[in-house]
Amino acid sequence: MLEPRSFIFFPDTEDPGPIAGKVPGARDVEFRAVDGVTLHTWLFTPLEDARSIAVLYLPGNGGNRSGRQATAQAIVARGYTVLLLEYRGYGGNPGTPSEEGFAMDARAAADFLHDQGYPASRIIYVGESIGTGVATRLAAADLPAGVLLRSPFTSMVDMAKALYPLLPADALLRDRYETMRYLPDITVPITVLAGSLDELVPVTQSETVANSAPNLFQFTVVDGVGHNDPIWGSEYLAAQVDALARAVIN
Repeated sequence: MLEPRSFIFFPDTEDPGPIAGKVPGARDVEFRAVDGVTLHTWLFTPLEDARSIAVLYLPGNGGNRSGRQATAQAIVARGYTVLLLEYRGYGGNPGTPSEEGFAMDARAAADFLHDQGYPASRIIYVGESIGTGVATRLAAADLPAGVLLRSPFTSMVDMAKALYPLLPADALLRDRYETMRYLPDITVPITVLAGSLDELVPVTQSETVANSAPNLFQFTVVDGVGHNDPIWGSEYLAAQVDALARAVIN
């Protein structure tokens, strides 16, 4: 029988290697999830104009941290420390991808930042695609200063029904990412970004998330942009993170 997770997770399992010594201010870090899985990833810190604010970047379901390096560096250039979460099963990390596993990974990443001197009140969560489901679940339990959701969906079941209308998604999916379940508990400001030509996440779902946010800071649909277009890893995203952080943290 076809494994439903093969429709959800597309990890690049290759270890991209160390970042220390290659990018100024970047270092290799590791931390352990509550179930014992040790995660290796990269932490980027600004060399000047540091704002003592951290960004926890929760990626989508494909690739590994090497594909988000430019995104992290664009955010760091604005004075923020950035922790790129590398999930279990991605980028040389042990373990198997799953919703519950990702939730434990995100919790461990937030705890790591707390240990580095960043209280929740000085952290911004940034979720990308499936990472928006990870971000909302984490935020409901550990409320940060603000949350940015890029291409969020209402639930994995809803998205699967939109992409594969003939499949019984509700019965098949174990990983459900029920964003709308956690959203009411996120009372901090939320930015929602979407692309008008997103071929994976229906814009209507991102709009529903935005309209349901208890404290919406900004909702923007970028015209002519698809799900994986370069704009999402560029200065544009860094500018949106910066705008949210400056509005919610002194």
